[in-house]
Amino acid sequence: MTSFKPLRVWPGAVFGALAGLLFFVLPAVSSDAGMIGLIGGLASALAVFVWWLLFSRAPWPERLGVIALMVLAVAVTYRLVDASIAGGAMGYMLTFFSMPALAVALGAAVLLSRHASTAARRASLGIGVALACAFFIILRTDGMLNGSPQLHWRWTPTAEELLLAKSENALPAAPVAPAAAPATPAASDPAPAPAAAVPVAASTSSESASAPEWPGFRGPLRDGVVRNLRIATDWSSSPPVEVWKRAVGPGWSSFAVLGDLLYTQEQRGNDEVVAAYSVSTGKAVWAHKDPVRFYESNGGAGPRSTPTLAGGRVYTFGATGILNSLDARTGAVLWSSNVARDTDTKVPGWGFSSSPLVAEGVVVVAAAGNLAGYDAATGRRRWTGPRHGGSYSSPQLVTIDGVPQVVMMSSAGTTSVAPATGEVLWEHAWEGGAIVQPGVLPDGGLLINTIAATGGLGIRRLNVAHASGAWRADERWTSTGLKPYFNDFVVHKGYAYGFDGNILACINLEDGKRVWKGGRYGNGQLVLLPEQELLLVLSEEGELALVRAKPDSFSELARMPAIEGKTWNHPAIVRDVLLVRNGEQMAAFRLPIAR
Repeated sequence: MTSFKPLRVWPGAVFGALAGLLFFVLPAVSSDAGMIGLIGGLASALAVFVWWLLFSRAPWPERLGVIALMVLAVAVTYRLVDASIAGGAMGYMLTFFSMPALAVALGAAVLLSRHASTAARRASLGIGVALACAFFIILRTDGMLNGSPQLHWRWTPTAEELLLAKSENALPAAPVAPAAAPATPAASDPAPAPAAAVPVAASTSSESASAPEWPGFRGPLRDGVVRNLRIATDWSSSPPVEVWKRAVGPGWSSFAVLGDLLYTQEQRGNDEVVAAYSVSTGKAVWAHKDPVRFYESNGGAGPRSTPTLAGGRVYTFGATGILNSLDARTGAVLWSSNVARDTDTKVPGWGFSSSPLVAEGVVVVAAAGNLAGYDAATGRRRWTGPRHGGSYSSPQLVTIDGVPQVVMMSSAGTTSVAPATGEVLWEHAWEGGAIVQPGVLPDGGLLINTIAATGGLGIRRLNVAHASGAWRADERWTSTGLKPYFNDFVVHKGYAYGFDGNILACINLEDGKRVWKGGRYGNGQLVLLPEQELLLVLSEEGELALVRAKPDSFSELARMPAIEGKTWNHPAIVRDVLLVRNGEQMAAFRLPIAR
C-alpha cells in the first residue's frame, strides 16, 4: 500500500501573503516604498513558485499542470484586458502583476483546500488561477504615478471622456484663413521655395508683432529660469491666489505666452489640438485640430511637446509627427508638414516629444534623434541632420565661442549643428537615452545626461571650444550625484539643482559632487527665480513648493496644493502669473509679489 505525505502548505501560504502585501498593499500606503514593494513582491511570488514545484509534495502532474494552466490563463487574459493594461509597462504590466496575484491565489487555494479531496483541491487551484487573472479584466490604468500604476475599474470614465461629455468644455474652431500677410520670421533668408502646404495669409497686430514673454518650452532660453521676479515666500500669510481653473485634454505640453494668449497642446477624442486660451480668464479663444490620436499606456494620450512662438506665428509638433505653423492671433494654418514622413522616422514608443526651436529663420525639430530644419516662413524643408536613434529631448540653441549652434542629445550622445544648414559642428558620444535639456554654463560648457529604461544614469560636464580650425567637446567630469530622468534641472551660481530620481538634489559644478539631497516631489518639474535664489517646484501630484536654491542645505519654505492629477508638465511664469497644467486640469495663480 502506497502512502502519500500531506502537502507542505505553510511556505506557500506565507510567501503568497507576503507577495500580496508587498506588491499590492505596501505601494498603496507608502508611495516611497514602490520599488521595495515591486522587488519584494516579485521575489516572494518566485518563492511561491519554487515551493510549489520543488517542495510542496503535490503529485508531479499536478505541479506541472498548475504552472501550465497559469501560463495559458495569462496568455488568454492578455486578449481580454483593457488596452491600457495590455500595453502597460512597455507591454509587460500584466506579466509582472499576474505573478504576485497568481502566487496569492496558489498559496490561498492550497491552504483552504488542505483537508479536501484531491479533486476538490485541484478544482480550488483552477478557480484560484481563473479569479487571479479575471481580476485584471475589470481594471484599466491611467499610467504611472510615483512609480506605481493608477488603477481604476474598467467601466469608470476617463478624465478625457468626462471632459468631452460636457458641452461647456467644447473648443472654438480656428478660421480657415486669416486676413493679412504675416511678418516673415527672418528677412535675411534666401527666397523660399513653394511650401508643401500652400501658405495662407496671416493677420498682423501689435500683439502678434511684439516679442513673446514666454516663447515656449522652459522659457526664453529653454533653461527654466524666470528673471526679474521677486515673490513673497511666506505663503501662510500671502499664498498664490487661484485666478481660474479649467478642465483640459490629456497631453504633456507646457505653455507659450504672448500678451493675453497662452498656447498649449492637448488631445480631444480623435483630434490632436493646438489651443489658445485667455491668460486672464482661462476661456478658449481658438483651437486648431489635426485628426490624429497618439496613445501609449504609461503616459496616456495626447501630444508631448510645447508650442513655440516666433514672428507672430505659433509652431507646434504633434506626437505623430505633424509640424504646424499657425497664425498666433487666429490659429489659421500657414503651413503644415509631416516630419515623420520627411525624415523616414517611425513614431517612437512615447511619441514625438521635441518642442520646435526657431533660429536663423529655420524651425528645427527632432524626430526622435533625427534633426530636421524647415523654412519658418514657407515650411520648405531646408535640411536633415545626422540620424542618431531615439530621443525625447528638444533642440537647444547655444552660442559657444561666438558661434550660434543647435545642440541635441540622443541615444548616441550629444550633437551640435549649424541652425541654417544642419552642418555637424561637433559630436560627443555617450550612449543611453535622452529626455531633458542640456544645461548651458556661463563659460560655454554644457551639462548633459543619459538614461536607461529604469531611470537616470548620471550627468556629465563638457568643455566645448573651437581651436585650430576644429571643435572639441571634452569630458570634464561625470557624476552620479544628480541623475535626471525626465525632470529638467537648472543651473545657478556654480551649482545644478534637479531631481535625482524623485528627490531634489544639488551638485557642485566644479567636480560634480553632490552637496545635498532632500525633499520628495515625485517626478515633478521646477523653475528657478535667480534674484531670490528660489526654486519653484511643481510636484508630480500637483503641489507647489518653494525651495532655497542654495548649496548649504535643502530648505523648503512653503508648500500648497495647486491642481489634481498626475503632473509631469512644466510650469510657466509670465509677469506675476503662474501657469500650471497636467493631463486633466489647467490653472492660473497670481503670485504674491515681495514687498
